[in-house]
Amino acid sequence: MTKHARFALLPSFIIISAALLAGCNDQGDTQAHPAEPQVTVHVVESAPLAVTTELPGRTTPFRIAEVRPQVSGIVLKRNFTEGSDIEAGQSLYQIDPATYQADYDSAKGELAKSEAAAAIAHLTVKRYVPLVGTKYISQQEYDQAIADARQADAAVIAAKAAVESARINLAYTKVTSPISGRIGKSSVTEGALVTNGQATELATVQQLDPIYVDVTQSSSDFMRLRQSVEQGSLPQRQHPQQRRVGNGKWSGVPAERHAAIFRRYGR
Repeated sequence: MTKHARFALLPSFIIISAALLAGCNDQGDTQAHPAEPQVTVHVVESAPLAVTTELPGRTTPFRIAEVRPQVSGIVLKRNFTEGSDIEAGQSLYQIDPATYQADYDSAKGELAKSEAAAAIAHLTVKRYVPLVGTKYISQQEYDQAIADARQADAAVIAAKAAVESARINLAYTKVTSPISGRIGKSSVTEGALVTNGQATELATVQQLDPIYVDVTQSSSDFMRLRQSVEQGSLPQRQHPQQRRVGNGKWSGVPAERHAAIFRRYGR
């Protein structure tokens, strides 16, 4: 390298050194003046705190209805899907109504006959009223006419009761659900013979809205925890048992009581 070349490189070296020194100075200034940290302020306020505990529990239906036939006959049709949600009064089974329809029609015929006989008996009494005063008929005949009219009225009452009984039996051929809920497996199919008051239920309906949750906690533990709360010496992770009641609020309850939880299917 010549002397002139050395002197030509010197200005470039000076410029690069100056730039490096300036960068160091800028970095030093940045480290000397850090950014101010952001501070979040929270206002501390007193508020009531619900004390809860975790206990093992088991859900049970709010109501259980075992569906049984109230008349005997052949099942013609099943009107529900097993495991589905049903409403109170919904038709579940149709029992052959032919015999019960005939009984109902016969009872209505007997009622009409009784009403006609009663009408004749009362007309006879009306005809006898002026005759008994003129001695054209005896007092005994008149009294017998009155008794016959009363018996005819009683026969009408009995016939009306028979009509109502036949109507109820005819209605029982349509087996309906007594409650709303979820229905389980059917124990019979179309063509099965069922009898009035049989031991085996046709199906079972469980009301799951609301639903019970049975939790277990000894009364001694509950009273001990309650005393600790009153004294302000509640141990950590041990709190009084609570339940959600119908108004949606939590309240302490004694041990081994039902806890009603209201919910909707699918939630």
